[in-house]
Amino acid sequence: MDITLLRQEYARATLNEADAATEPFAQFSKWFDEALKSQVPVPNAMTLATIADSGGPTARVVLLKEFDTQGFVFFTNYDSRKGRDLARNPRAVLLFFWAELERQVRIEGTVSKVSEAESDAYYPTRPLGSRLGAWASPQSAVLPDRAVLEQRLAEMTQRFGDNPPRPPHWGGYRLAPDSVEFWQGRTSRLHDRLRYHRNAPDSVAWARERLAP
Repeated sequence: MDITLLRQEYARATLNEADAATEPFAQFSKWFDEALKSQVPVPNAMTLATIADSGGPTARVVLLKEFDTQGFVFFTNYDSRKGRDLARNPRAVLLFFWAELERQVRIEGTVSKVSEAESDAYYPTRPLGSRLGAWASPQSAVLPDRAVLEQRLAEMTQRFGDNPPRPPHWGGYRLAPDSVEFWQGRTSRLHDRLRYHRNAPDSVAWARERLAP
């Protein structure tokens, strides 16, 4: 197969200033609701890009678990590679791609840990296997084989049973955005791109501008 011939024409929708919200959180909420109603597979999956200790970028997919005007929340192991990246440099980017809707959302900002109370409140809502897995997996560490991981899971199951507490190395992060771009695919690659950005770092007001595709 010649992958240079793989193409898709985008003609599903438009993104006009007259129809867009005046601030990014309302616009994101609208698009996220539409992704849910359209039954997009895993609509809360998002790419998280951070800066590695080498100075280069690194990325992986995580799951959005909460959003409001304060930011976008995900949970992970603080000792993981992304946790170490964020400890060194809290700047990060989130990217949603909803192919079925021909849409992307790119969110840039600063990441900080959520409160322990927020992490404690979310942790018990996870499936039991995921809660035990948070104890069993030394995320991003090198393992000799899978048997080691399964042995650790067995040990944690024996130790905690059906009620494991939240590990101290596991919790949430919140990305507080200072730039949010909404991308709607259009014909001839003349896509609609609306970017919201804060007028100043400490401002609550948002400016909106159209970017060339």
